Amino acid sequence: MSIRVLVADDQEIVRTGLAMILDAQPDIDVIGEAADGWRAVELARRLRPDVCLFDIRMPGIDGIQATRLLAGPTVDDPLAVVVITTFDLDEYVYAALRAGARGFLLKDAGTVLLSQAVRAAANGDALIAPSITARLLGAFAEAGPTSAPSQPIEALTDREEQILVAVARGRTNSEIAGEFHISLSTVKSHIASLMAKLGARNRVEIAMWAYETRRVKS
Repeated sequence: MSIRVLVADDQEIVRTGLAMILDAQPDIDVIGEAADGWRAVELARRLRPDVCLFDIRMPGIDGIQATRLLAGPTVDDPLAVVVITTFDLDEYVYAALRAGARGFLLKDAGTVLLSQAVRAAANGDALIAPSITARLLGAFAEAGPTSAPSQPIEALTDREEQILVAVARGRTNSEIAGEFHISLSTVKSHIASLMAKLGARNRVEIAMWAYETRRVKS
């Protein structure tokens, strides 16, 4: 089945370009477009796409606010959101991830990375542009979280600690399986356990917790 995507960007030429790139993929189908944040939220709630691709700077409400409304901590049935922007600013990235985004890309990321980010979000994974991942998470870890990192409801096992670090370093499930010589299903089970113990809803939140608790150094 095709991955159903909603694209929101206030610049028509950019929005059309993104839609054309994604529609050209055999497994991706753009089902809607929006030019402002409120329209994006309305369409997302009505169409329930598999992935929302949102620009940060939009009229009405911006992409971060729209993400929070659709994927934030208080949302019962969150949608998968990938944020895309021209601006490589750490505060934008961090705010988007805190709002519940499953991915963050720059508009010059290219066709391959854009498609990968959409597929990752649809599969429950997360993809952040490699150029900013470690720098971003490491910088905010050094600055210290706004509040003390939450403690896991149950102690992590040695293997879960290993998987935690691998996720924080941006490894895919396949790469983790190969590194530790375990099956993909076992990797998924460990990640599900980590999410449950940490109260994390996706891999990005697992990664942020790893950096905030100094499991990973930038």
